[in-house]
Amino acid sequence: MKSFVPHVLIALLLCGAPLALAADAPANIGVGAKPVDGAEVLFDGSREMLDAKWTYWEGPRFASALPIKWKIVNDPVDPGTVLQTHDPAAAGGKYGAADLITKDTYRDFRLHIEFLIPEAGGNSGVYLQNRYEIQILDGDKTSHGMGAVINETESPYHAYNGIGKWNAYDINFRAARFQDGKRSEKALVTLYFNGQKVHVNQPITQVWGGPFSGLDGGNDDGKGITDVPGPLKLQAEGHDVRYRNIWIKALEIEKADTDF
Repeated sequence: MKSFVPHVLIALLLCGAPLALAADAPANIGVGAKPVDGAEVLFDGSREMLDAKWTYWEGPRFASALPIKWKIVNDPVDPGTVLQTHDPAAAGGKYGAADLITKDTYRDFRLHIEFLIPEAGGNSGVYLQNRYEIQILDGDKTSHGMGAVINETESPYHAYNGIGKWNAYDINFRAARFQDGKRSEKALVTLYFNGQKVHVNQPITQVWGGPFSGLDGGNDDGKGITDVPGPLKLQAEGHDVRYRNIWIKALEIEKADTDF
């Protein structure tokens, strides 16, 4: 019997593609991933779920008002509707003026979220516990750029699908740990970006961006992390960024290891 190797596999082997990464990737990763067992859907494309599970973060620069001004619009790629970061209060890049947070708060969790940037330079951000930003910024390949744990890692820009295409972050997050009221272990994060593992057990030192950025941002210049859970936050920067297929599963990660 002749052995059969698919032509695609042959082509990948000849070009030296990293097959191990794809083979090792867990299920429910990447664009279109369905919720894992026990996960909570945070956004399904409907206005009803947006209003039920999200609200504004009323930080020191908050300038909007309920009901939520972000829009439900048609998906520019696939059938269905998605969330658009449209809020006049954030015009001109005034971050913190109209950011959305979940009504529920979380400690350790697994998160899946998909985003699309229609135009060059689009800017938003996914904030874990409304503290630690995973950057969304088209065109920026620095530690302040796309896919970076902001100011803590370089941008894994090679994994970005580009303008007008859907992208996915899959995240395992372990909150900071405390003893006697003091932080004893930093928060940790592992991130898959469009199915590629780009950060593994990355420690997060502080909250960046000052008091307008999120919880503890104004506490000891962002270094004064407190022992309280926080919500997921989506940043409004006055740019057009779309979101869809957001789900989260609360975890209890005892060991300091967030690898999938």
